[in-house]
Amino acid sequence: MEPLLEELLLKGAAGLGVRLAKNKVTLFSRYLEILLEWNKKFNLTAITGPEEIIVKHFLDSVSLLPYLEKKSNIKLLDVGTGAGFPGVPLKLAGPGINVVLLDSLSKRVKFLNHLIAELGITGISAIHGRAEDFGHKDGYRECFDVVVSRAVAGLPVLAELCIPFARTGGIIVAFKGPKASQEIEESASALKILGGMVARQVEIKLPGVEDRRTLVFIEKKQPTPEKYPRKAGIPEKRPLK
Repeated sequence: MEPLLEELLLKGAAGLGVRLAKNKVTLFSRYLEILLEWNKKFNLTAITGPEEIIVKHFLDSVSLLPYLEKKSNIKLLDVGTGAGFPGVPLKLAGPGINVVLLDSLSKRVKFLNHLIAELGITGISAIHGRAEDFGHKDGYRECFDVVVSRAVAGLPVLAELCIPFARTGGIIVAFKGPKASQEIEESASALKILGGMVARQVEIKLPGVEDRRTLVFIEKKQPTPEKYPRKAGIPEKRPLK
């Protein structure tokens, strides 16, 4: 990684409360190289500039780390991970976190498996499938301490896709933009039905980015009724109201 990019990553992470060791910078550098290489063939991200990737993908992803009560021995699921965000950066910055990456497109999972092998990291795996299906599977439903999702859907839909995976007492974290408060209002009924409750919102300022990011923390207060999530496509077509 070029010195200026390395400085952007290190200072940006430090500004968010995340300290990265030299070996972690090396891993992020390799992640960047592999992502740019594969993106030419598979269109994994619309953001292609190295600086933008560092800020809008890497730093945005690790911004959650300081707000996790535990940094190790936790099970984290990334729903609709895409090119690995936020799950892979969280794993690199917090190696004690056990991460499962879930995505519905096989090309993305192929990329993620290649990435994991190239980086030589353990305690992380990529799964091909839909949240609506895996949300009913043993070993996934109500099994995770933390469930995260970024740029997947509006909060009423996202709640139905993510809350079933969290254990009672666990948390769901939605990475949102400046309209987070509006989405929270729109999801009030869905959260009540699914057993979740908004615990707090944390505003994040990324370097050089005008719009603020918001981490929405939802606490799983009680088990999710068995019929949720509904079949694939239904949560998007008929969000819970």
